Amino acid sequence: MAKRMTKKERERVAKILECLDLEYTTEYRCYLNYNEPWQLLIATILSAQCTDARVNIVTKDLFQKYPTLEAFAGADLAELEQDIHSTGFYKNKAKNIIACAIRLLEVYGGELPKNMEDLTSLAGVGRKTANVIRGNIYHEPSIVVDTHVKRISRKLNFTKEEDPEKIEMELMKVLPKDHWILFNIHIITLGRTICTARNPKCQQCFLREYCPSAGK
Repeated sequence: MAKRMTKKERERVAKILECLDLEYTTEYRCYLNYNEPWQLLIATILSAQCTDARVNIVTKDLFQKYPTLEAFAGADLAELEQDIHSTGFYKNKAKNIIACAIRLLEVYGGELPKNMEDLTSLAGVGRKTANVIRGNIYHEPSIVVDTHVKRISRKLNFTKEEDPEKIEMELMKVLPKDHWILFNIHIITLGRTICTARNPKCQQCFLREYCPSAGK
């Protein structure tokens, strides 16, 4: 769809975005709890293959135990593994968090970089995590392709791709820039409440008349 959008397709995209705005408002919000920008980075690393709700439970105590980047940089690996055990993949996550904190302190003076190349140079940070930071901290137009965005974008026929980076590039062509961040926020909400992976509630969905997959 992204390669050659017809007038009718552009109108359908606009209508879908209008419905999402009306249903969920245009307020920016983040589902991960944090006070400092670096805390969002660590929370996002923890969120890989884990629910935001579980991450928020873990970080409530974690950010009290390790209140600074310096504390994470100097953390004992085995102890940190136990602290984050319930988020899954805790060995890699703990190793990446410590390495990430050290690099932020040594290379970036404790400040989160803004551009994609610098962010993805950090341990455990791919395009998805980098876009979370760019969108939420720096308010840079960015598209975060998580499981909900991937699945529902395909249902809406916004993309046929499977690879998250290719989906991101396609959505950048399909969606107007002022909706790049909002689309992710809206689709996460839709995916958790109505367009669920196992039992989508198509009859309850306010997008059903614009969705090629409705009822399938």
